[in-house]
Amino acid sequence: MGGSAQHGAGSPAPVIGPDAAAAAPDDREDAPTWSVEIWPNRSLTQLGRKRVVWLLGCGFIVPLAPLVKTPVLWIPLAFALTILAAVSFALRRNTEDGRLLERVRLWPDEMRVERFEPSGRRLSWSADPYFVRLHLHEDARPENYLTVTGGAREIELGAFLAPEERVDLADQIETAIRKVLQAGRTAPA
Repeated sequence: MGGSAQHGAGSPAPVIGPDAAAAAPDDREDAPTWSVEIWPNRSLTQLGRKRVVWLLGCGFIVPLAPLVKTPVLWIPLAFALTILAAVSFALRRNTEDGRLLERVRLWPDEMRVERFEPSGRRLSWSADPYFVRLHLHEDARPENYLTVTGGAREIELGAFLAPEERVDLADQIETAIRKVLQAGRTAPA
């Protein structure tokens, strides 16, 4: 999955993704039997972002070089600097938006989904695994839109993933739930 990390029972959750997830308090003492963390794929690092802006700036110097020491230089120079500022802002914003993290954890009596947004807001959903249903909407836009229903609430999961990654995630979650339920857990009273 695009930037996902997975671990099973007995292994501690890796400190991956946004700082908000690492600092989030956990109210359960027992380790989950299955867990996965997913986040948007970001192929451009901070150093790469700086290099792109510098290369673009150098690319603007070449056509502006003949205009040095002429009064006409200021018009295309202002245009080039505006473009550099806009590209730099857009790349920085893209990096900040990529700090989104979704964590899915499964215990015999609970499935919990937590979403850590770039703003620092934490959203949480939980349900008994016996009542959890995954819905892969193949005809929806985006393609293979994944939702999870438990109780009276339905949430989206992995909306930032590629369609194939959402199918893989749904398969992983269904397999984990099946294993938990086959381990002897009966329907809640």
